[in-house]
Amino acid sequence: MLQELSVENFAIISSLHLEFHLGMTVLTGETGAGKSIIIDAMGLLTGGRGSSDYIRQGASKCTLEGLFTMPKNKELSTLLAELGIELDDESLIIQRDISVSGKNVCRVNGRIVNIANLRKIGEYLVDIHGQNEHQELMQSEKHLGMLDDFGGKELSRVKKQYEVLYKEYRLLEKKVRDRQKNEKEFAQRMDMLQFQQDEISSAKLVPNEEKILLEERNKLSNYQKIADALTTSYEAINGESDNSLDKIGYAMNELLSIESLDAEYKAISETVQNSYYLLQEASGDLSRHIDSLELDENRLNEVESRLEIIRQMKRKYGESIESILEYYEEITRELADADFLEGKSGKLEFLLKEKKAQLIQQGLKLRNSRKAVAKKLEKNILKELKELYMERTEFEVHFTENLEEQMTEFGLDQVEFYITTNPGEPLKPLVKVASGGELSRVMLALKTIFSKSQGITSIVFDEVDTGVSGRVAQAIADKIYQISEDSQVLCITHLPQVAAVADYQYFIEKEVVGNRTETSVRILDRKERVNEIARMLAGSEITKLTIQHAEELLNMAIGNEDK
Repeated sequence: MLQELSVENFAIISSLHLEFHLGMTVLTGETGAGKSIIIDAMGLLTGGRGSSDYIRQGASKCTLEGLFTMPKNKELSTLLAELGIELDDESLIIQRDISVSGKNVCRVNGRIVNIANLRKIGEYLVDIHGQNEHQELMQSEKHLGMLDDFGGKELSRVKKQYEVLYKEYRLLEKKVRDRQKNEKEFAQRMDMLQFQQDEISSAKLVPNEEKILLEERNKLSNYQKIADALTTSYEAINGESDNSLDKIGYAMNELLSIESLDAEYKAISETVQNSYYLLQEASGDLSRHIDSLELDENRLNEVESRLEIIRQMKRKYGESIESILEYYEEITRELADADFLEGKSGKLEFLLKEKKAQLIQQGLKLRNSRKAVAKKLEKNILKELKELYMERTEFEVHFTENLEEQMTEFGLDQVEFYITTNPGEPLKPLVKVASGGELSRVMLALKTIFSKSQGITSIVFDEVDTGVSGRVAQAIADKIYQISEDSQVLCITHLPQVAAVADYQYFIEKEVVGNRTETSVRILDRKERVNEIARMLAGSEITKLTIQHAEELLNMAIGNEDK
């Protein structure tokens, strides 16, 4: 509920602070005194569209602030948590500043939020009904949502099951549609990948193969150079005319004869021995390589040919054999998936038909549930309208069954409220045939039914009683009071019957102070309420009889003992 409202430099209000209470509060005063300005301020605090036109002349900005009791609503708690808004003593403080530049700054418990999120929060806090809009009631596309709200948890469960199936159906439908749309491009890509796979596969690439081939080509290309070097080296070490190995052997034998005489001699002797044996081993290796050395022109051509294949593969598919093989694995997987999808193409369409059948079945179940709820709503509405002296009214929830191709996320049907207030006349859409007074009463009937289930803590009626009088006015007053038993109600009214049943009455007046128009608000005590209700009854000339009538209205009011 709204506990406090502060307004500064807003329209013709320079500064105003109001405290509100549970139950029903009415705001009365002369026409043009600024009653609707209070409602406008509440609307802006809960996400309404604002502009610099609201700023009082001469001020740089206007500031609105409201203190709300946090309603017990899981969805609102989740929303606040997502926005990082912390709760302090289960209260919400909303502040909105509008500057002359048009800039809006909105804060909830000190945290800045944008207008869209402020509006989301506001939907859980305040429900404002104006005399010219009647909100959802005058928008036939909103009637389905109102019916679903009335259906409660059971209908919500059936609706949720339909929504899940609907999302699955649309997702599957998109897959089929995308596949059909891109079928030609898909086929072309698969052909290309198949060619690439075959080409890479036929190359029979092996990791590290290129390095080995390059080394082999290097040897084959330098055959003569290698042969000359090996032969010359062997002759130098182990030649017949000048045998280096024999000479080192002589030196080794001589050093062996003296190595026991000195440690240094021994070290030199060991070095020469090692060199002798190493050269002897090298001589054997050189001899073996010389014996095995053979010029193979055919093998060189094979290596060159293989390296050319590798070069072509690298130019097309990757910088190395390893990257080419990775690409091969990648396209192989894609082709395998394509083969799977090719086989599944018909199955996808079958699954789509199957999902559609499930969706229609659930949609029919939802329709039947809604029709059962509609009968209950019709009965309750007629009961409420009877209490509002519309006992001869006929009210019907009209269903339009969509074709299968017109299924929506909301179901298989469109719903609109139909009404006739004249016996014998056919029912017609409510939005087209109801008068202002009738709309007010239908709206009050709906609001009486929904106020308990919707859980909105504050409901505002802005002159919704316009166009009625007499016993109808009293019935409307009683109905608004009945709504206030479940939700805080703030009501702007010109009807004395409505003012009389309220728990609290604020008087709004306009006066000129220092050549500036000011709007002020004050709460009325019992005597002041009698005088104000008398003014509402008689206008400017208040008589003793009018005072008595005002007293009588207050005494007859619901909950009179609390006034």
